[in-house]
Amino acid sequence: MTMDFSDPDMEFLCLTRQKLMEATSIPFDGKKNCWVPDPDFGFVGAEIQSTKGDEVTVKTDKTQETRVVKKDDIGQRNPPKFEMNMDMANLTFLNEASILHNLRSRYESGFIYTYSGLFCIAINPYRRLPIYTQGLVDKYRGKRRAEMPPHLFSIADNAYQYMLQDRENQSMLITGESGAGKTENTKKVIQYFALVAASLAGKKDKKEEEKKKDEKKGTLEDQIVQCNPVLEAYGNAKTTRNNNSSRFGKFIRIHFGTQGKIAGADIETYLLEKSRVTYQQSAERNYHIFYQLLSPAFPENIEKILAVPDPGLYGFINQGTLTVDGIDDEEEMGLTDTAFDVLGFTDEEKLSMYKCTGCILHLGEMKWKQRGEQAEADGTAEAEKVAFLLGVNAGDLLKCLLKPKIKVGTEYVTQGRNKDQVTNSIAALAKSLYDRMFNWLVRRVNQTLDTKAKRQFFIGVLDIAGFEIFDFNSFEQLCINYTNERLQQFFNHHMFVLEQEEYKKEGIVWEFIDFGLDLQACIELIEKPMGILSILEEECMFPKASDTSFKNKLYDNHLGKNPMFGKPKPPKAGCAEAHFCLHHYAGSVSYSIAGWLDKNKDPINENVVELLQNSKEPIVKMLFTPPRILTPGGKKKKGKSAAFQTISSVHKESLNKLMKNLYSTHPHFVRCIIPNELKTPGLIDAALVLHQLRCNGVLEGIRICRKGFPNRIIYSEFKQRYSILAPNAVPSGFADGKVVTDKALSALQLDPNEYRLGNTKVFFKAGVLGMLEDMRDERLSKIISMFQAHIRGYLMRKAYKKLQDQRIGLTLIQRNVRKWLVLRNWEWWRLFNKVKPLL
Repeated sequence: MTMDFSDPDMEFLCLTRQKLMEATSIPFDGKKNCWVPDPDFGFVGAEIQSTKGDEVTVKTDKTQETRVVKKDDIGQRNPPKFEMNMDMANLTFLNEASILHNLRSRYESGFIYTYSGLFCIAINPYRRLPIYTQGLVDKYRGKRRAEMPPHLFSIADNAYQYMLQDRENQSMLITGESGAGKTENTKKVIQYFALVAASLAGKKDKKEEEKKKDEKKGTLEDQIVQCNPVLEAYGNAKTTRNNNSSRFGKFIRIHFGTQGKIAGADIETYLLEKSRVTYQQSAERNYHIFYQLLSPAFPENIEKILAVPDPGLYGFINQGTLTVDGIDDEEEMGLTDTAFDVLGFTDEEKLSMYKCTGCILHLGEMKWKQRGEQAEADGTAEAEKVAFLLGVNAGDLLKCLLKPKIKVGTEYVTQGRNKDQVTNSIAALAKSLYDRMFNWLVRRVNQTLDTKAKRQFFIGVLDIAGFEIFDFNSFEQLCINYTNERLQQFFNHHMFVLEQEEYKKEGIVWEFIDFGLDLQACIELIEKPMGILSILEEECMFPKASDTSFKNKLYDNHLGKNPMFGKPKPPKAGCAEAHFCLHHYAGSVSYSIAGWLDKNKDPINENVVELLQNSKEPIVKMLFTPPRILTPGGKKKKGKSAAFQTISSVHKESLNKLMKNLYSTHPHFVRCIIPNELKTPGLIDAALVLHQLRCNGVLEGIRICRKGFPNRIIYSEFKQRYSILAPNAVPSGFADGKVVTDKALSALQLDPNEYRLGNTKVFFKAGVLGMLEDMRDERLSKIISMFQAHIRGYLMRKAYKKLQDQRIGLTLIQRNVRKWLVLRNWEWWRLFNKVKPLL
């Protein structure tokens, strides 16, 4: 590993050596230390005191309180050496408690990225961290995943390197709930590619860039990065859970040329939340662009859209909050306007977008009164403003809204509309206008990003809403959950197919398992003929169809016949009634079908559409001109059916296209997690995080790991590390690593089902490696104890010998002293002493 723990750039990515030593040297007893469920923390550490039948008495680590829990609720705990592990697939015990603890301890230390096998988990930090600097881009460039601490840049760089080496398209799937940080991570990925791939540009390109500096239009890399402010202004809004929530899904493909330099990009979008245009909850806000336009950034634009700079005066945008913490609408408007310039929008295109956006504000202010059965305009000032901004005649617009002509048989008759019908018609027009405008915006951005340069490979970045279970779930939630069901199936397929391919490559005897089938039943219930979407589309074709007839058809076809379909539970107090329940992989969701037919048909007054098709405003005219749909023979389809497509069929079609794209790529997974609802840094709400881990496939991925052999070691490393467990079984002299491994594991009498010997490495079931580690620790402690005993024995013998020598020395000295005392007065001895020097 090339990790430098002392590098200041790594402060928010990995522990210093000293802190790592502290974290991994906590006293631990594998037989006593465990996890027990806790209502506040999800799980808490505890020590087993005693066991009686199915009940275990434990003392918790935090509060030192004694509890009695069921034996089945006890979770095994990982040794301290796995504390704050960077890759959770390496944990000995892969239970929910261990995973939650690992994520919590890392998050509380400021580390928001953690690997879990094939994917990267990113927890929203709710603060700006200095981990996206140019210095870190350089450090992660070209590094293998294991060489650096977990980071989004590592996943992005691996995708880039794989693309260059394997000559294969890549994709990055960034999924998670609203507020989990998908959009921020998507931006960082795009920023990384822009910095890394642009740095390969030659001198010629640099000269061209210098020429462009005087122009408003930026370089291709700038343009790709500048897509974000524009798409966020028109597609993001404040929700209860997230101040800057993307209310649409997007797949951004960045194309690269033969040299690995960016050669263009394109964006596909999914399911813009149109209902927000006319309705928001009290704690939410409409799309950012409305508030940006009315900010003091460009007073001339406010005049051009005939508005007043106070969002509180407009009914479509004043239903919730008007400001957002941490978002300065004036500053953001400046960034949006600059982004339009960088993307090459003309002043006319910009103004046209602003006019259409302003028009929606005035649509919400048009007033009506009821006279008999017919509605009438209550003042025409707002209608005139709307008509002026849309480039049509005000009288004609009112006529289309109040007394539209409808076809009955072969003749057209004038239909009188009441106040409610006109109000609904206005809301439908506002939503349709905004949706068409957003789709045109994406097409226009794609036009700019298409450089016509030679493209070879692409990296796609998918930022799409995660699985949703609310108290009230409607059509939007079904579409989102259906999308996630397909994405989860893709993840399972990819993850385990990859695993099983490795087993095949290593020559392991293995029965292939297709985990994708686990989700197939629910997917088929939603999308197959006579499935939920199919019945919905069929009902949309019948004029007399209603919510009741739709519900009855669902029940007739699926209740009692399909295990994935069921009756909903009774609603909670104050919640609307649900009509049916689907058993998704992430949990059972009860759906309310109220208004699905209208939502799916997305009706808009045909008279208004015809009027707008003849608008003097070029963009409005283009927005309402029906698309040309060609038959397989290349001829244009005739009739209205060509333009009539339900929301569900469009979504299903675009999702199939997305899945086809994803299956043709090598995927990389980033799972974003929202840590708490309070937007507080460093705080983990255990129930919320566990729910997401279950829903977005982290625990599913670990379940897959447990079926296979997630831990693996190459033979040379195994021989070096674990030979001491069976030293007598290891042949003397040189021995092949595979032979040593086989003999050592046989000598340990390990269950053959717990491991497999491959061509280059040995594979273990989850938990076995931890057991080997414990045995190794035990053997090492025995060896060290023996070593200590030998040293102590040697030192004691040495000390004893010294004492013996001292005793002999003392008796010798005593004897000589006694002899001298006897001889000192003898005359002959005196004479001898005097004569002795002369001898």
